[in-house]
Amino acid sequence: MTQASSGYSVGIDLGTTYSCVGVWQNDRVEIIANDQGNRTTPSYVAFTDSERLIGDAAKNQVAMNASNTVFDAKRLIGRKYSDPVVQADIKHWPFKVTSGAGDKPQISVEFKGETKTFQPEEISSMVLIKMREVAEAFIGKEVKNAVITVPAYFNDSQRQATKDAGAIAGLNVLRIINEPTAAAIAYGLDKKGGERNVLIFDLGGGTFDVSLLSIEEGIFEVKATAGDTHLGGEDFDNRLVEHFVQEFRRKHRKDLTSNQRALRRLRTACERAKRTLSSSAQAVDEKVTEVIQWLDAHQSAEKEEYEAKQKELETVANPILQKMYASASGAAGGMPGGMPGGMPGGNTTFNPSGETNQGPKIEEVD
Repeated sequence: MTQASSGYSVGIDLGTTYSCVGVWQNDRVEIIANDQGNRTTPSYVAFTDSERLIGDAAKNQVAMNASNTVFDAKRLIGRKYSDPVVQADIKHWPFKVTSGAGDKPQISVEFKGETKTFQPEEISSMVLIKMREVAEAFIGKEVKNAVITVPAYFNDSQRQATKDAGAIAGLNVLRIINEPTAAAIAYGLDKKGGERNVLIFDLGGGTFDVSLLSIEEGIFEVKATAGDTHLGGEDFDNRLVEHFVQEFRRKHRKDLTSNQRALRRLRTACERAKRTLSSSAQAVDEKVTEVIQWLDAHQSAEKEEYEAKQKELETVANPILQKMYASASGAAGGMPGGMPGGMPGGNTTFNPSGETNQGPKIEEVD
């Protein structure tokens, strides 16, 4: 984004598991690294006896402070507590979610020795504050304005709640835009002439979304959407964790699932291994003795074995793509050009399996 008369403007991708911020600089968008050197920041907020932690610092201590570390706020924002989706998610969270005024969900934590309750918008605002601070550290000046992305399927209540989160964070929210639209703009598709139909494949940390866009004269229209709000990179992490837990049990007759702290440390190591495997064809040697000190074990995961684990997830993803194509075919029937080419979005998309299997004959657009 640019510098307006009222201050600098940024673009923020407020994700379910990770968020990032970009600024327009030197005639291009620069995705800004945080203080840990990462271009994405965990959408985590933790509360302790002495301080509030956001991002990497919050996620790194979750094993020791699970009930007071909040994540997945995006799954709650703009929803009612009685929503079946919320009720299903609550069963998997270590933090407490209760019903507040107007059936709005509220999150209860212990902070500085007291019980505190927060709305999902407040938790999201804390992540937005972190992203603003990341941008300000890079720019060296105050950031006042932001464009924030949301899933194409977000309803008016969820969009307004996201805008409210921005206001709580002290940001002037210039616009709330659909994530597939933001992806298309990032690829410069709004600059190309004529009418284009584009399929956006977005496999993120916690969700999987596929959207059909029609683009003409810089105007974007979402024609169809499909996806799974509970399929993402974390599921790939889970498969690796399950693999190593089974190997530990087989070789050492020890059950890691009884030690939550060790399990969390193993999960962190698996996530790092996944990232390495996603960008390298070489085998990765995981020295688990460095991760779990009390266990004398040594494991290695090869790219082929990692991709084999991903196949299980692809059996879930492929029906979603088929459904998307069925819906998109009907939507594209009356549009010039028919079915579109495809393009990826989301961190998890860019792994070896995501590069080679994006559904039935989708042509990737660079």
